[in-house]
Amino acid sequence: MPKPFPHLSRRQALQTAAATLVALGLLLWWLLPLGEDPPAGTITFSTGTRQGVYQKYGGLLRKEIHKDMPDLKVKLETSAGSQENVRLVATGKSDFAIAAADAVETYQQNGDPGADQLRGVARLYDDYVQLVVPADSDIHTIADLKGKRVSIGVSNSGVRLIAERVLDAAGIDPAKDIQPRAEGIDTGPKLLGHGLDAFFWSGGLPTDGLKQLAERSAFRFVPIEPSLVAKLHAEGEPTRYYRATNMPASAYPSVQNNKTVPTMAVSNLLITRKDMDPELTEWLTRTVIKSRDGIGRDVHSAQLVDVRTAIYTDPVPLHEGARRYYRSVKP
Repeated sequence: MPKPFPHLSRRQALQTAAATLVALGLLLWWLLPLGEDPPAGTITFSTGTRQGVYQKYGGLLRKEIHKDMPDLKVKLETSAGSQENVRLVATGKSDFAIAAADAVETYQQNGDPGADQLRGVARLYDDYVQLVVPADSDIHTIADLKGKRVSIGVSNSGVRLIAERVLDAAGIDPAKDIQPRAEGIDTGPKLLGHGLDAFFWSGGLPTDGLKQLAERSAFRFVPIEPSLVAKLHAEGEPTRYYRATNMPASAYPSVQNNKTVPTMAVSNLLITRKDMDPELTEWLTRTVIKSRDGIGRDVHSAQLVDVRTAIYTDPVPLHEGARRYYRSVKP
């Protein structure tokens, strides 16, 4: 029988073989479940409105969780969005949820029930603020929204929180200077030009509700200028999570005509409570990270989930179970 490593000494060959086995073991550890008995039971996961990225991401993540933990039932719940999701987790009505960082800190600042019990599982991807108007609209700046019928998002949504702050920073009183409407991404696109002059949306790119609108109607985006974002960011506290950026031309190609759009972004977090089972949270964290590419084929923004940035869950500390996972894969 030929030697496996003919150019090496016996000692070197044994060392090489041992190293190969260690590498293979690490690879199998990464790909296979953490233990022999995956967590079982039932958890509740709050997502967001229909046609939004939160809901789509949650649905795909549930399928991945089932692969890793087949005896764990995941109940998906729709919600108004970030603000409601934070409250549901903090008060124990949901076990896990996705929420924007500014909504999490706002809840903490208000000293609302259970705020001190919130914990982070992973930083996911960024939401982009998208201010949408009909293609032939006379609205070209935020100032042009005065007197118009503008959806600022449903109550308790992250969109509402952001839209009101953007309008305030631009010198527009959301209650007096516009005709405020409360539509979500599931209803707002249908009303654009037929009851709505503009609507705010904050979500990952692209959002299904806007992709579908682009297929049947012409619209465009109103820019949110870097100077306004800088003004918000300088206020600190929750608005420090806002950053100026450009919506890439590839987000909605048929609408943007190969042009980027100045806007702002805010990071999304997967959150839970301090008392959530550490083992279950460790398993779930692992599923979130390793399913990135699979989910990313359907939810483009999910491709940005990365183990190196997932640990930054400010303004909440990492859950102990999530911390265990990140420590286990630390280079």
